Amino acid sequence: MTVSFIASAAIVLVMLFLIIIMLIDGNRFVVREYYYMAPQLKKSAKVILLSDLHNKSYGQNNQVLLRAIEKAAPDYILVAGDMLTAAKGQSFRPAIELLQALAEKYPVYYGNGNHEYRISLYPQQYGTLHEDYERALGKLPVQRLINQHVYLPELNVQIYGLNMDRIYYKRFGRNKMSGEYLNETLGKPDRDRVNLLIAHNPEYFKEYAAWGADLVVAGHVHGGIMRLPFLGGVISPRFRLFPEYDGGLFTEKKSTMILSRGLGTHTLPIRIFNPGELVVIYLRH
Repeated sequence: MTVSFIASAAIVLVMLFLIIIMLIDGNRFVVREYYYMAPQLKKSAKVILLSDLHNKSYGQNNQVLLRAIEKAAPDYILVAGDMLTAAKGQSFRPAIELLQALAEKYPVYYGNGNHEYRISLYPQQYGTLHEDYERALGKLPVQRLINQHVYLPELNVQIYGLNMDRIYYKRFGRNKMSGEYLNETLGKPDRDRVNLLIAHNPEYFKEYAAWGADLVVAGHVHGGIMRLPFLGGVISPRFRLFPEYDGGLFTEKKSTMILSRGLGTHTLPIRIFNPGELVVIYLRH
């Protein structure tokens, strides 16, 4: 055997191995648990964080995912956006069916991602997708938080849903977020409450912390698509290699961010060493 033949065979084997991992990781999810403690909390609670489903279905009607959520027995559901994919003519049925099943059992608080936002901006590209999706959501007892907030007195938690402007979702480069943007968009947080911010894009965590978010829940990065030992996620949606925020728990002064690696994919259906993620958050007082 020649050296070139051995090298070619090794490359083929590695590619086959990666394809097998991609097929496996693209069709499974893991449950990850995080703990958040705050003295302002009136009592403890359990929260499920969902992000970046992108119309993915784990089993018929997402029964596999629903069973995992039921087993976790949450008190609340937080949605950090991109439950559907912005694609003209694509069905959003998996997203709606999942939300309907959840809303029948749990309070659901839903913040937009860039895909929900995008379909509202470009009707010439997506047709009636935005109107159809919002009409379907409007039939469900889901609390939409589009630059709005809701107070949960039983927990002393104020949940904000940030619908970020498109300039903060640039593929290349990063627009600076001014210090006043969040105050103008969401108002000023109440320091006597736990301020929980649903913000799809994690890249602006430092700005969220400066605004006054105690706990941020986010998604968007899909765990970096492929994960490598010691290096983490490989690439972000704006094509930044080895992004600072790829998945997990991060802190910035007094603020905490829990970043989901998401449940689905879009455009490039790739997950390597990076299965979908169902996040369980334990709030402790």
